[in-house]
Amino acid sequence: MVIVHHLENSRSQRILWALEELNVPYEVKRYERNKKTSLAPESLKKVHPLGKSPVITDNGVTVAESGAIIEYLVGKYGDGELTLSSGTAEHREYIYWLHFAEGSLMPQLLLKLVFDKVKSGPMPIFAKPIAKMISKKVMASYVGPNIRDNLTFIDNHLANNAWFAGNKLTGADLQMSFPLEASVASGVADKYPNIKAYVQRIHARPAYQKALETGGPYDYA
Repeated sequence: MVIVHHLENSRSQRILWALEELNVPYEVKRYERNKKTSLAPESLKKVHPLGKSPVITDNGVTVAESGAIIEYLVGKYGDGELTLSSGTAEHREYIYWLHFAEGSLMPQLLLKLVFDKVKSGPMPIFAKPIAKMISKKVMASYVGPNIRDNLTFIDNHLANNAWFAGNKLTGADLQMSFPLEASVASGVADKYPNIKAYVQRIHARPAYQKALETGGPYDYA
């Protein structure tokens, strides 16, 4: 039995979605974030030393990291679902987007989150102007342009493709879902109609809806 160690409002939601798409029986063990820090609880370190979510256990096997979990589930339970034939152009695209989500897109979104908190977080009055100036400069010169380039690139791809790789839903779509949901929910993707339509499309899938019912409240949906 696959056990999903599921942290609220986290990347682990897409793992529940993957399991629903693959029709794999699973059990959910829920964890709540610390109300002050929004960090995962220490209890997750009993499952994996880093104490991060998602992480799954499957008959004695522990797998962490979203992309690794998706590849594990697709490889063991997929029977051709959520992936594409190896050696094809579509499969190369599948691998690209599977890694792009956390390798290129998500770091920039996290930097934006950090610098937004720098501007609004508590600090001595004398430090606020300096912190705001640094945050504004970094956002204007580095983070902001990178986010715009990434979202424009994605939006252009989705203008001509229903899915990220090939002509069907794959693990690449599951992996890309979280950063795009976060972008839409936060308003970062307001100027990107194809991204917004894509997020609406995945939210309408029966397996996605079932995963929401199982996982509980999820702010990005």
